[in-house]
Amino acid sequence: MARFLTGRLLDLLVVLFGVSVVAFLMIRLIPGDAVQIMLGANSEVTPDRIAALRQRLGLDQPLVTQYLAWLGGLLTGDLGTSLWTGRPVLEEIAARIGVTIEVTLLALAVSVALAVPAGCLMAYFRNSARDYLVRVVTIAGVTVPSFWLGALLIYLFHGVFPAFPAIGFVPLADDPVGNLQRMLLPTIALAVPVLASLSRIVRSAMLDALGQDYIRTARAKGVSERSVVFHHAFRNAMIPFVTALGISAGYLFGGAIVVEQVFALPGLGRLMLGAIAERNYPLIQAAILLVTAGFVVVNFVTDMLYAALDPRIGLR
Repeated sequence: MARFLTGRLLDLLVVLFGVSVVAFLMIRLIPGDAVQIMLGANSEVTPDRIAALRQRLGLDQPLVTQYLAWLGGLLTGDLGTSLWTGRPVLEEIAARIGVTIEVTLLALAVSVALAVPAGCLMAYFRNSARDYLVRVVTIAGVTVPSFWLGALLIYLFHGVFPAFPAIGFVPLADDPVGNLQRMLLPTIALAVPVLASLSRIVRSAMLDALGQDYIRTARAKGVSERSVVFHHAFRNAMIPFVTALGISAGYLFGGAIVVEQVFALPGLGRLMLGAIAERNYPLIQAAILLVTAGFVVVNFVTDMLYAALDPRIGLR
């Protein structure tokens, strides 16, 4: 188990290092120059002013030097300073990331709460009319993009419930009811594709578990069908579900950044898009790194849960 844990930690560090390199280079490959954007189309902008601002921001250094300086800051907890506001990047991200985390956790909770019973029921009533109906619905859910579903929900709710607050944001601490009202539609839009995918995975895993010898033995002993499905088969079916859940959590976090634009939520997505438009290198680098690090950490935790559910994995 110790070897398994060490290997996963090393993998995590290698991935984060690779992401830091990609995040650093990617924003600099986008056409446009941060200094030119900051100075704007002004007749007083001279080459000397451009050179002075570039030197003040440290953008006149070779890319390798800039990267090593940024990496050194990361190792000490300094994510840099915003080129536009002069505030620490960590402060700007901290002020926005709470919204993204909230809608992600709500969507994840809804997905898990509905996917597990839906998948179990599809397996229990396999090849029945109810099974086919739910499978058709899940296929439709998988194919629907979250941003399109979000726009459709806004249109429908505005037509049916004009007074319902479909867009905007209210902090949870200021107005819990108002916050949950405004989070309802983004949560649904973000959760539906993941819910559909997870329920199909649960169904497949449950059908596989129900075909095992120990299930036939339990039935031969007179164990009730409900106990066979929801007690004996369910535990083993959770192994592939946990793996898919880790991937889905990362997808939800990334999808939340897009859904925020549809519902005008002041989260990390709007911050990142603004940083890209402004070529705010430190901010977009740190945001990409944090989003990716969150995805990697979630998958690391998933590996640990996988090993806890199946101790044989820790021996590999």
